Amino acid sequence: MTPEQIFSGQTAIVTGGASGIGAATVEHIARRGGRVFSVDLSYDSPAGEVVPVSGNGFGYEAVRCDVSNEDEVERTVSSIVDAAGSPSILVNSAGTTGPQAPLWETSYDYWKMIYRINVDGTFLMCRAVIPHLTSNGYGRIVNIASMAGKEGNAGSSAYSSAKAAVIGMTKCLGKELARTGVLVNAVAPTVFTTPLNKKVNPDYHEFLISRIPLGRPGEVHEAAEMIGFLVSSRCSFSTGAVFDLSGGRAVY
Repeated sequence: MTPEQIFSGQTAIVTGGASGIGAATVEHIARRGGRVFSVDLSYDSPAGEVVPVSGNGFGYEAVRCDVSNEDEVERTVSSIVDAAGSPSILVNSAGTTGPQAPLWETSYDYWKMIYRINVDGTFLMCRAVIPHLTSNGYGRIVNIASMAGKEGNAGSSAYSSAKAAVIGMTKCLGKELARTGVLVNAVAPTVFTTPLNKKVNPDYHEFLISRIPLGRPGEVHEAAEMIGFLVSSRCSFSTGAVFDLSGGRAVY
């Protein structure tokens, strides 16, 4: 059955779109009629160059970009606008975690790297895209946070505090843009079956799963369903909010 084409005529930008929740979101929007630009550092093309991709019954356009690099972000957004006009959707899914260690054993270089990708990347993409959304009087932004940003995971001080910053940024933007037609929300996933979570220490991974009342990790298509609603026109009275994707592990 062909999904309802609720994103027909809309352009979406999804960072971290090459894998995990980002890739599932690219597919979700594309299958429902959206023109999707998947922005990811892993692509082989020159930074900012738009490359069409098709297969598995849907298509999208890949753009290589380091979201923590201000010049690359500006160039990438300009390339997308030149190719498709102003976007109406932004999903900030690019992020990274790392080895578990207490704060006092965390190097400053590692700390800065986590913030550069998770926080600076979200800031730079929002800053570059928002003027295009407000000029049209309509837009939807979803930032991918984490349950770690709400609760704080021991051994992940850099990642937890970075995702807390993403939550704070989302709440501020929701208020700043409330009268513009642009709605900004975040989702806070727990453990999902993604390449990112495969980097986590197996014992720690099992510990996190043990705290999920449903007793399993989330699947990326489940996250994409929630994100898909939040970036659609059906989401009309929620902004500056954070939605748990936790399998019952809600903390507040």
